[in-house]
Amino acid sequence: MNDDRYHAAFRPTRRQFLGRATAAMGGFALASLLDPALARAAPGRPGLIAANPKAKRVIYLFQSGGPPQHDTFDYKPHLDTVHGQETPASVFNGQRLTGMTAGQSSFPIARSIFKFQQHGKSRAWVSDVMPHLAGVVDELCFIRSMHTEAINHDPAITFLQTGFQIAGRPSIGAWMSYGLGSENANLPAFVAMLSGTGDQPLYDRLWGAGFLPSVHQGVRFRSGKDPVLYLNNPDGFSDGLRRKTLDHLGALNRMRLDVTGDPEIETRIAQYEMAYRMQSSVPELTDVSREPASTFELYGEDARKPGTYAYNALIARRLSERGVRFVQLFHRGWDTHGGLPGQLRARCKETDQATAGLIKDLKQRGLLDETLVVWGGEFGRTVYCQGDLAANNYGRDHHPRCFTMWVAGGGFKAGFTYGATDDFGYNIVENPVSVHDLHATLLQQLGVNHERLTFKFQGRHFRLTDIHGSVVRNLLA
Repeated sequence: MNDDRYHAAFRPTRRQFLGRATAAMGGFALASLLDPALARAAPGRPGLIAANPKAKRVIYLFQSGGPPQHDTFDYKPHLDTVHGQETPASVFNGQRLTGMTAGQSSFPIARSIFKFQQHGKSRAWVSDVMPHLAGVVDELCFIRSMHTEAINHDPAITFLQTGFQIAGRPSIGAWMSYGLGSENANLPAFVAMLSGTGDQPLYDRLWGAGFLPSVHQGVRFRSGKDPVLYLNNPDGFSDGLRRKTLDHLGALNRMRLDVTGDPEIETRIAQYEMAYRMQSSVPELTDVSREPASTFELYGEDARKPGTYAYNALIARRLSERGVRFVQLFHRGWDTHGGLPGQLRARCKETDQATAGLIKDLKQRGLLDETLVVWGGEFGRTVYCQGDLAANNYGRDHHPRCFTMWVAGGGFKAGFTYGATDDFGYNIVENPVSVHDLHATLLQQLGVNHERLTFKFQGRHFRLTDIHGSVVRNLLA
């Protein structure tokens, strides 16, 4: 081939030339990925993280469907006196309703059938449906005044995960990976796990990278013998052959990277190398057979069974103690439009002991102080009954105006309750906290100013908190 024609064919465009600068900045990180002797955890954005962050990592226990605040943590004794009466128009205050209840001719108030008691030194109210969590309330910071903008599941979950109701933006875990980097070169910075059943789908984009480099997307761990798909070698394919194949593929990709400067090629090389290292790190991580009996006394016997919430909670602890930056559990089945008492008992039976066990386990290992544990769903539930109201059965519709979440560890106030709702548990009357505020506060504890964690895309600097959010300093110790 004529040399001039050959070089012209591979001569970079202006965009490719400028892109080389971006690729060059990742050169050392790429070298460390390719050479096991140089393997290091990936750093975060230079100059972004404060010198002494209160927390290093996050475990987010997402309860998909919207747990009912009236039946769990937001005790409303007034409802006992008005049970069955019509919800006053002053309580609605013009709020829009979902299509599932907007056509009802009656909106009877439904009290909770569960008994509430105060627990711990903090005297926090918890219903009897969560006896294990009631035992750790002095570690929890309850936020009773959360509110959101979306009234339906998909935009509401997308909003909690990405700071925006429309799909396409990076998930919170991807932002954490991008901004904070990784503490473990042999495991992903962001892991997602699913459990439970229900009608509401959970899409891969909820732990996706959006417009961030795809290396920051969450890796889903599944139940079964292959926790991560396509990780194991095919039959007859030796480890040595896989290593040689990756070396040759890496060499070809680096040649193309030198020509185009496309950072996604660097990402792909890094992902191949991470997958190779995960072949040994993941089986060891997900094998809980060597955990002592005391572990299963904490989390429950379901923690021995892959695919359960309890097992995922245990794996979350094992990931966190290995330095994984962001672990998110999604547990489905909290969408209690009807038959709420039975559904709520079932969800709490699946999750209560393991959630409390995780808090205790992290604390006894000295990890709770540097780990943020977040619990909550995408919105709350209505005070009025959806469908027919019976003595021991009722349902509740979606309610974005107020709901309860809690955070433990990572410098949040322990044994503290913040915010308040009215006597109907329908409107916030004290210290509202938005989704953007929550995100800003979590980032603050990780040593990051939420206004500085940005990524330029299509000519604009985007961030997790969009153009909103304030740190709620009253939540912090």
